[in-house]
Amino acid sequence: MPDNDDHGRHRTQLHPAVEPRLGLRERKKIKTRMAIREATYRLVQEQGYDATTIEQIAEAAEVSPSTVFRYFPTKEDIVVTDEYDPILEEELRARPADEPLLTSLRHVVRHAVERSMSDEFETREEMELRGRLMVEVPAVRSRMIESMSVTGRMMCRVVAERTGRDPDDLEVRVYCMGIVGALMEASRYWAEHGQRGDIGEYAERALEVLEQGLARRDSEAP
Repeated sequence: MPDNDDHGRHRTQLHPAVEPRLGLRERKKIKTRMAIREATYRLVQEQGYDATTIEQIAEAAEVSPSTVFRYFPTKEDIVVTDEYDPILEEELRARPADEPLLTSLRHVVRHAVERSMSDEFETREEMELRGRLMVEVPAVRSRMIESMSVTGRMMCRVVAERTGRDPDDLEVRVYCMGIVGALMEASRYWAEHGQRGDIGEYAERALEVLEQGLARRDSEAP
């Protein structure tokens, strides 16, 4: 992918903690996915989601339409797919084995939010656009739910290793998908409320509900 401006040069650099663990081929794949995603966000900002076609995305990213489809089976996948799952899995596995799972998750989620806000894989504007599309476009919202199930399965593997259970146990699946659902609702809540406040704080509040249950409140949450 061409790097003809400062923005492009920044956006194709991977985090130092990630690059050494990936081979050249995988790094190229990530850069291609990022270029396609960046082109998509730019076009959607300019002309709207429905008006943006795969052919336009391919031209803007300087790849072929078949390359776009090879990386993203649908236009919705371009919006909802990110590079975080392998990093989340690695960081979860790096937490102390005897640490409570929700404590580990709270640490990892906060770190992921901080990294997302640092423009490592997408800019703040792209993150906000993704949130708006999840609220406004039913097809994006539906695909996001399917995508989060992949994150849930990754979490099942980690939780199963921690607890000595099978990742396909009903209890493991319920626990992990409950966490994934909570985090998705936190993200949706942030988007529906004008993307005000700290999305990381909303995520932590969601995890606290799972940990402590739902207490009665005298005033409505902001």
